[in-house]
Formats: sequence, structure tokens, C-alpha cells
Amino acid sequence: MSLRNTMVGRKLIIITGAIIMIMGIIFHFQGLAIIGPKSSFMYSNPQWITYGIQIFVSGSIILGVGIVLNFIKRN
Repeated sequence: MSLRNTMVGRKLIIITGAIIMIMGIIFHFQGLAIIGPKSSFMYSNPQWITYGIQIFVSGSIILGVGIVLNFIKRN
């Protein structure tokens, strides 16, 4: 595995974690009826408040792993 491929992989993990976190925030706010179309099944749905938080935490963990891997590989 080349150095370039591992650097791209670590950045991909960080980007993926950030995107998942953003999706979690959006889902959470849809569950709270703050954003989104009223016709959405997620709109004003208490389950999606919890799902959004869980998705956000999962994204945070993935982002954290990517940052740690990036830090470890640099040293």
C-alpha cells in the first residue's frame, strides 16, 4: 500500500464522519419539526430525534478515528 493511498483513506474517513454528523443534525431537526417538508415521515417524529442523535454520535466516532489515525501516521 502506498503512502498516497493511506493518506487518501484517512481523509476519506474524516470526510465520511463529517457527512454522517451533518446528516444526524438534519435528521434530529426534522424530528423536532424545525426543518424539512411537513410531508416527510421524519417531520415531527420523536423517533427521528433519537435517531438523529445516534447518527450524529456515530459520525463523531468515525471522525475521531480518522483524526487519530491521521495524527498517529504523521508521527
